[in-house]
Amino acid sequence: MDNQHKHIKGYRDLSADEIALMNEAKAMAEQVGALVEKMAGTPGVDTRWVSIGKTDLQKGFMSLIRGIARPTTF
Repeated sequence: MDNQHKHIKGYRDLSADEIALMNEAKAMAEQVGALVEKMAGTPGVDTRWVSIGKTDLQKGFMSLIRGIARPTTF
């Protein structure tokens, strides 16, 4: 289905600049995610703190994406 977001409550059309910015943020999140996984697999690293950092970074990137998308729902 084309333009599925038009059928999902709270979503709007994004400008070309917003789409580019969202794609850039998502690409950066993938890079950061790869670093986090590398850290988690490194012997001697405190995985508890890595897990906390992972969660906080995920929340940060979700916040950035939400700031771009500006959904109208909770």
